[in-house]
Amino acid sequence: MSDQKKAKPIYKRVLLKLSGEALMGHDQFGINRDTLNYMVGEIKSILDIGVQVGIVVGGGNIFRGVALGANGMDRATGDYMGMLATVMNAMALQDALTKTGVPVRIQSALHLEQVVQPYIRGKALRYLDQNRVVIFAAGTGNPFFTTDTTAALRGAEMGAEVVLKATKVDGIYTADPMKDPTATKFADITFDEAMKRDLKVMDGTAFALCRTNDLPIRVFNIFKPGALKRACTGLEEGTLVHS
Repeated sequence: MSDQKKAKPIYKRVLLKLSGEALMGHDQFGINRDTLNYMVGEIKSILDIGVQVGIVVGGGNIFRGVALGANGMDRATGDYMGMLATVMNAMALQDALTKTGVPVRIQSALHLEQVVQPYIRGKALRYLDQNRVVIFAAGTGNPFFTTDTTAALRGAEMGAEVVLKATKVDGIYTADPMKDPTATKFADITFDEAMKRDLKVMDGTAFALCRTNDLPIRVFNIFKPGALKRACTGLEEGTLVHS
């Protein structure tokens, strides 16, 4: 098989879920510039083969509302602060992508018009059709919902063919591979089987949204060079959760 055929994408449009923690690299908090540039390179690799990309980014590297709620802060207040953290991450990612010549638009579920556009589904779809990256910030705009749920929601709204959940592990295992050396990785698994085994693929709401909308989830290691492109070209990578 030629290199050209190997690079042919199996998806036209994907929703990439990046955690805020993924942007930290080896730092304790904030955004690591080398890690950010690495992420940009991985994203460009699938843009270059014609994949349309929507991105949902978390905010855990800057602010975690759940943790603050446990320390006495009102949960809703903490979650709104977390949404603002995702906007900061989205802006950093936009800046890094733009510097490499990639056209990017940020749409926020919170109205912050002086900084980013509000979320408008029709505009987002148009941007994707124009091969612009769309970064969805500020979660769903509501407290008590995670950015995993945002990824499932925006993926369904955008007509994405898969949610690519970028993690630090190379898939879903029968048990925590860090704690259980006998744990084995699933190449693929159904939604029903994942529920039966109580595997923590995504939070319950996000998982239910994907299952209801027949939107598969691929869990993979974003820090494995080339893994994102492999996932988009049909090569074995990570774990696919499907109907």
